[in-house]
Amino acid sequence: MNPHRLLITGGAGFIGSNFVHYWIKNNPTSYVIVLDALTYAGNRTNLAELESKGSIRFVHGDIRDQRKVEALLREGKIDTIVHFAAESHVDRSILGPDPFLETNVMGTHVLLKAAKNIWLDPQYAPEEHRFHHISTDEVYGSLAAGDPAFTEDTPYRPNSPYAASKAASDHIVRAYHHTYGLDITISNCSNNYGPYHFPEKLIPLMIINLLNGRELPIYGDGRNVRDWLHVEDHCQAIERILRSGVSGETYNIGGNSEYSNLDMVNMLCSEMDARFKRNEDLRKRFVLAPAARGEKSSSLIRFVKDRPGHDFRYAIDASKIRNLLGFIPGHTINEGIGQTMDWFLDNESWWKHLVESSPSGMDITIQT
Repeated sequence: MNPHRLLITGGAGFIGSNFVHYWIKNNPTSYVIVLDALTYAGNRTNLAELESKGSIRFVHGDIRDQRKVEALLREGKIDTIVHFAAESHVDRSILGPDPFLETNVMGTHVLLKAAKNIWLDPQYAPEEHRFHHISTDEVYGSLAAGDPAFTEDTPYRPNSPYAASKAASDHIVRAYHHTYGLDITISNCSNNYGPYHFPEKLIPLMIINLLNGRELPIYGDGRNVRDWLHVEDHCQAIERILRSGVSGETYNIGGNSEYSNLDMVNMLCSEMDARFKRNEDLRKRFVLAPAARGEKSSSLIRFVKDRPGHDFRYAIDASKIRNLLGFIPGHTINEGIGQTMDWFLDNESWWKHLVESSPSGMDITIQT
C-alpha cells in the first residue's frame, strides 16, 4: 500500500507525536490530520513546529465522536488511519478502569464503525485503505525468567485493566476485518522510550528526579524485566507495516533489549553521572542533583511497595517482522538511552512545565 492521506489519532501523545514527526520528515508530500482529545498526556506543543509550517492539520476532538471522525475521513479523503489514541497508564487503570474501557474499547469501536461507513461505501471509498491499530505486548500477560518470548500466536492473558482494554480492542479490530472486510493491521510493541516521553513513565521520571535530587522509587525488588524499544525504531516499523504488511495480520515489534527495572535505573544513573562529570554547565543548572556535588546518582534509589498484579517479565519475539518486512531496530540501548537523556537535558522547559502542572508532582513509579 502507498499511504498518502493519513488520520493519526492520539498524535499529540508520546508515540503518536514521534510518529507524526517521523512521517512528515520521510513523507513530506503526505496530507496528515492529527486528531487528539488533549487529555493529560496529550501535549499540542509536541507538534507546534509542524503546525506552524502547515505540515499537518490538528483537530481537537474525541475518537468517540463518530460524526466528527466520519467527516474527517470524508472531507480529507483519508486512506489510512494510524490509531495511537489510548489510555496507557497501568497504575491509573488500577485506580480507575472506566476511562480505559471508554477510550480503548469504545473509542476504537467508534473509529472502526466510522471507517467501515466511509471506506466500504462506494461513494467515498479510496482505492486502498488501511486501519493500523497500535497495541502492546501487555495483552500477552506475564513471562517467567526462562520462558520463550511472546510471538504473534501467544494466547492473550492480560493482567491489568489497561492490558485487558487493549486486548479487547485488538479483538474488535480483527473482527472488523474478518466480518466486514476492513483492511486492518495490528502491531504489539514493547516498552517505548525517547523524546516527548510523558514524565510519569519510568525512564523520563527517573531522569527528571535525578536532576531534581528526588528519590528514585522502584517497585518491589526491581527485578521486573521489560524489553525496551526506541520510539524512532517503532515509527520505522509502523511505516513498514503500512507499506508492506499483509491485511489482517499482527506484527510484534521489540527492541531486542531486555533489562530489569533496577538495571535500567542504574544505567540512567551512570549516564547522568558521566554527563555531570564532563559538563560544568549541568552542575550549575541542576544544583540539587547528587552528581552536581560529585555524589553518585544511584544514592537516590529507593525500593517501594510493589503494585498489585505487577507482571514479572515481557519479551518480544520480533522474528516475523524481521523476516517478512526486514525490520531491525536501529538503536542499541546505550545509544538510545544516551540520546534520550540528551533530549531531556536540552528540553528542560518542555518537561518542567508538565511536572509543575501535575497535581502529583510526578511522585510515582511506573513500569508498564
